[in-house]
Amino acid sequence: MKKLSARRRHPLAAVVVLLLALAATGGLYAAFAPAGKAQADETAQSLAIEEGKKLYAVGCASCHGTGGQGSSDGPSLVGVGSAAVDFQVSTGRMPAQQPGAQVPKKPVIYDQAQIDQLAAYIASLGAGPITPTEKQYDPAGADIANGGELFRNNCAQCHNFTGEGGALTNGKYAPNLEGVSPKHIYEAMQTGPQNMPSFPDSTMPEKQKKDIIAYLENVNGEKSTSPGGLKLGGLGPVSEGLFGWIFALGALIAVAVWVAAHTAKAKKS
Repeated sequence: MKKLSARRRHPLAAVVVLLLALAATGGLYAAFAPAGKAQADETAQSLAIEEGKKLYAVGCASCHGTGGQGSSDGPSLVGVGSAAVDFQVSTGRMPAQQPGAQVPKKPVIYDQAQIDQLAAYIASLGAGPITPTEKQYDPAGADIANGGELFRNNCAQCHNFTGEGGALTNGKYAPNLEGVSPKHIYEAMQTGPQNMPSFPDSTMPEKQKKDIIAYLENVNGEKSTSPGGLKLGGLGPVSEGLFGWIFALGALIAVAVWVAAHTAKAKKS
């Protein structure tokens, strides 16, 4: 019994062996690396915020205030989040060219790195919707039929049944969604730009947003066709039938007038 107890290892021996093994395989470095990586990420984020602040001072502060608090020329940006900045700036809507009922889409003046820096600065002013990842807005495998139902119930009143857009009141309008990137459609649903209501995940989960994106890509894609011929705004057979009826009726009236005129002339002669 004395010999057996003498051969027992010290309780810390296993820990020492494990540390030696980790050091030999680089595992000891990996165990402490996350802290260093987190610090590097924090530094990069701070630099992005600083650069974004400089860009903001030049291109945005005149309307939105020096600290994003807003002014008579532009709303407050506190709490709008990085998603709103990415949508507005990467579609060219911001910086606005001139005040009006609605800011139109126009050529982009910032590159993506600068847009990310602006978004980082605005996000630092207050929590808000975060710029989505590709996994969030990728419509692959989404339910197109469900997306169509969701779109007709929540969006078609303004954007038309296939996203063709339409006029609103007081000079405002719902833009055409054909050719709009999935990322920007997702961000618009997140943030509710201009006249559009917002649809956060608590109201419309991520999966439903992807279904809507898939529906829009399906009805406005290169392979989509309109069995009725001219889409006429995508309003469906009612609008097409009404257009055909009015056009045909007008043509019949014109023919009747022409026949009556020539008949009267023939009788006189």
